[in-house]
Amino acid sequence: MDCTEVQRLLHAYLDAELDMADTLEVEQHLQECKACLQSYNNYQEIRTAIKTSSLYFQAPEKLRNNIRSSVRKANRNVFLAHVTSWRGLSVAAVLICAILLSLWGVTRLWPTASGGNRLAQEVLDSHIRSLMANHLVDVPSSDQHTVKPWFNGKLDFSPPVVDLKAQGFPLVGGRLDYLDNQPVAALVYKRREHIINLFIWPSTQNIGGVTETNTPQGYHLIHWTKAGLTYWAASDLSLNELQQFVQLIQAST
Repeated sequence: MDCTEVQRLLHAYLDAELDMADTLEVEQHLQECKACLQSYNNYQEIRTAIKTSSLYFQAPEKLRNNIRSSVRKANRNVFLAHVTSWRGLSVAAVLICAILLSLWGVTRLWPTASGGNRLAQEVLDSHIRSLMANHLVDVPSSDQHTVKPWFNGKLDFSPPVVDLKAQGFPLVGGRLDYLDNQPVAALVYKRREHIINLFIWPSTQNIGGVTETNTPQGYHLIHWTKAGLTYWAASDLSLNELQQFVQLIQAST
């Protein structure tokens, strides 16, 4: 605490209006600063002179009692006003919470209603997060021979990387992601201005049927397994175009 701050707080310190922390800091400063200590002593002398001179006026007991009563009444009115206000806010808060919980229930129930599961929600969350966090790719490249070797040593499997530029789905790059409690490969493709995230990681199944999921947010998810790998494609593309992309991936792997 410097001299400017101490000078500003001296009157409150003299009237014992500071909290414990500020009081200790002011006292420590006064022990080290002769100029501020002199100011403090001057204020003390003025206070003493006023109290011991004819200028000091002791308020009558009746006046002091009236002031105390007025203060208590004002405090009670303020308290009642706060209580009334909080009651209104409490009702509003309950209504807002009910609305939010109902919305949360609608968005969280969609995987079960469409035959998906928790993993479908994880995939969708990762897709949306990649679009919002400005971290779409770790290795930006349209060359499959650059993207595929980048995963070496970062994953315990080698994800297939397919070049689909000629078919209208150019490769943008790849990144590491985390799904189903494990690191996974995320290959990023584009279709015009639409982004496609293709998530790949090892599966206990060798081959599985294609599962399509439509989400309330307007995204489409397509899931399948093949050759010991599980695939999830996520995009806001039309379902027909995303199906076309999946068929091209399946044919190339």
